[in-house]
Amino acid sequence: MPRTKPVLFPPTIRQLQELGERLRLARLRRRYAAAVVAERAGITRMTLYRVERGDAGVALGTYASVLRVLGLQEDLDAVARDDALGRKLQDLKLPERRIAPRRQTAKEPS
Repeated sequence: MPRTKPVLFPPTIRQLQELGERLRLARLRRRYAAAVVAERAGITRMTLYRVERGDAGVALGTYASVLRVLGLQEDLDAVARDDALGRKLQDLKLPERRIAPRRQTAKEPS
């Protein structure tokens, strides 16, 4: 059965293309041949070219493998690390206390 590409919005397509370009430039700066990176990542050269073009049909794990080969695996840790919007939404749903807690008073000896 042929694989289908996910339907993406144009800004997302641009982001993937820019990611692919950054990965290609990182490979070239390190002077790694495409065949070497592909072999170390466990993928074919054609798949590496698809990654470097930002193809949305390539699995996220493949992108992670290429990042690892280039020594950029820590960059993946930065994705969605600071979820400011999610934190705000979570805080809005926190239950509010309607009654203040009673204070404990020390009993005086009689």
